[in-house]
Amino acid sequence: MAKMYYESDADMSLLEGKTVGIIGYGSQGHAHALNLRDSGVDVCVGLYEGSNSWPKAESEGLKVATVAEAAAQSDIIMVLIPDHLQASVYNESILPHLLPGKTLMFAHGFNIHYDAINPPENVDVSMVAPKAPGHRMREVYKKDSGVPGLLAIHQDSTGDAHALGLAYARGVGCTRAGVLDTTFKEETETDLFGEQAVLCGGVAALVKAAFETLIEAGYQPESAYFECMHELKLIVDLFYQGGMEYMRYSVSDTAEYGDYTRGPAVVDENVKKNMRKVLDQIQDGTFAKEWITENDEGRPTFNRLREENAGHQIEEVGKELRGMMSFLSDPD
Repeated sequence: MAKMYYESDADMSLLEGKTVGIIGYGSQGHAHALNLRDSGVDVCVGLYEGSNSWPKAESEGLKVATVAEAAAQSDIIMVLIPDHLQASVYNESILPHLLPGKTLMFAHGFNIHYDAINPPENVDVSMVAPKAPGHRMREVYKKDSGVPGLLAIHQDSTGDAHALGLAYARGVGCTRAGVLDTTFKEETETDLFGEQAVLCGGVAALVKAAFETLIEAGYQPESAYFECMHELKLIVDLFYQGGMEYMRYSVSDTAEYGDYTRGPAVVDENVKKNMRKVLDQIQDGTFAKEWITENDEGRPTFNRLREENAGHQIEEVGKELRGMMSFLSDPD
């Protein structure tokens, strides 16, 4: 069983007298900054001049500076901007201020693992990766709870990288739920695989294929939407609460039997072979190179695919139906 770390394992005194620079103030950035601030940590948010997030961060009482200024005054620099922007921002605004003994942190290992960022050997390089979107991370922190997190060490120049990472994880609330040791390689490759094969790519493709199958068989688009998209949340919530066993306990026996006998006919060995190909391209760097090149060339494929998928019939039908569901706007 993997070792988990909790509140008693993390020493917050390691952050006393230190400034943490949070680079970026999006979903993750705002949660890290505010949770650390509320944990008694000195925080400075680093943004580009003219950022729309600048007044938002200031309105929360946070110190805000340019990325270069934040990097210069911070002992710990947590990079929380999108993957495709990190390397250029690092080279231009962070590296010149990355003095010996400082800590460079990430919440996702992409740029370190695929060598887009190569920090000097005299700094600590670590990762604290909360396993939830930023708004959820902030929400549960304010309720005196937390979301689980991952901790990885890429470089330990000072000898304190792991302990400091745990202190940071406690500051953002992750040790309330548990923090698991991992590596940059494991976090990056499993994260990308999960997104592509299941959480985003796999689920979206499965839902669209099922919707199209029902439409082609003559069923109403609205019925197809409810059965293939809308009710998916109900099943995922059951997974989240108690795994597959609880889901099967909660649905009808008819649904459970169909699960056992028809599910494997849809997701068969060929699907698993295709998943292995996806994983291979993650492990050998093919996907990373493709994504970096895509961004360097102005995202032509990404933009085309985004537009094509936004125009799919399931999106049109869903938008209309969701407009009738007043409960979707309820805060809970």
